[in-house]
Amino acid sequence: MFLKKCRMELHSNKWLYLMFLPVFIWFMVFCYLPMGWMIIAFQKFDIVKGIKDSTWVGWQNFETVFKDPYFFRLLKNTLLMNVYGLIFGFPLPIILAIAFNEIQRKRFKKVTQTISYLPYFISSVVVMSMVINFLSPDGLVNMVLNKFGMDNILFLQIPKYFRTIFISTGIWQGTGFSAIVYMAALAGISSEQYEAATVDGAGKFQKMLYITLPGLVPTIVIMLLISLGSILNVGHERIILIYNPAIYETADVFNSYVYREGILNHRYGYTQALTIFQNVVGFVLVYTANKITRKLDGTTLW
Repeated sequence: MFLKKCRMELHSNKWLYLMFLPVFIWFMVFCYLPMGWMIIAFQKFDIVKGIKDSTWVGWQNFETVFKDPYFFRLLKNTLLMNVYGLIFGFPLPIILAIAFNEIQRKRFKKVTQTISYLPYFISSVVVMSMVINFLSPDGLVNMVLNKFGMDNILFLQIPKYFRTIFISTGIWQGTGFSAIVYMAALAGISSEQYEAATVDGAGKFQKMLYITLPGLVPTIVIMLLISLGSILNVGHERIILIYNPAIYETADVFNSYVYREGILNHRYGYTQALTIFQNVVGFVLVYTANKITRKLDGTTLW
């Protein structure tokens, strides 16, 4: 009976499943099949011997993770990067989407939306190269500072500047694209609600406060839950492109450390244990936050 229903479902929606097939293959190859390599977290993995013949060490790699002298520095930097990103970056796509929603001139709206999306499609290598050129000793920023009689600042050599640089570039690159999700949610709000509010004498601010924002709440909650899942994951690609030993104090995060120790120093078992720790913490946070939001307003991921 079950197989018959599956055949009927596949036959009736064959084109939809065919379109989904590349996505399914991608997830299987790059997300699910690599999970088998999680076992190396419990081994002293030797790339020559392979998984089968590598020495089994049990929880030793996890013990090494928590005893690592750099562990708490990595934890602090990773958390601060994500927390600051949430505080300063999370509200901006919402504000931008609401602003786009209020624009009446369609041509101007399309142009501004396109301009806001463009940075997302610029390669991280290009973006970080721009950052290096602008902030170098003879770059644009220091040239402006010199015009005002100030000395050059070595932005990429001083630890205290790194978080601001990294978070700012991330916000600039991703805000416009992230706003698309909220624009889609706004499109689902019935225009009749706005018309009824107009009849009742509500102004633009009141409409935004009592119609637009409540309509966005479920989407905001879902996006926040997804963000919590990656609270211990920071995109290391941009970090690796501009960091150096002089700013490890604030720039080094779990993912950059995994790259350095795993790929460059060949500590595969250790870095796999560190990655599992990150993912377990992320899952616990998402699961807990999901249960809380379910009790508060019924909005959940699952």
